[in-house]
Amino acid sequence: MKRTIFPNAIAASGIIALTLLVATPVALYATGAHASDDLCNVPKAEWKTTDALKEKLTAEGWDVRKIKEDDGCFEVYAITSDGKKVEAYFNPATFEQVKIEIDGKEKDDD
Repeated sequence: MKRTIFPNAIAASGIIALTLLVATPVALYATGAHASDDLCNVPKAEWKTTDALKEKLTAEGWDVRKIKEDDGCFEVYAITSDGKKVEAYFNPATFEQVKIEIDGKEKDDD
């Protein structure tokens, strides 16, 4: 008599293992560093206003379209003086720029 080792169960467990192998790094990457990691971790009592940030950026030649709170930072959508679309994150207490994307590409803050 021939012994059967449940081929469907073995195949299913292989698929599950493969799914976990692929999904785990993706999930870890997706939950990686955000703009606010320690850079925007300040009490709300120390925050300046979004109007003050808009005034600062406008003085620098930015055309500010939208400012909102995101993960403890101020997230700004704007057009720079040279016409580039930016999405930038600022510390709400110091207005230090912590992250910027120019025309959809993340740039290092130098």
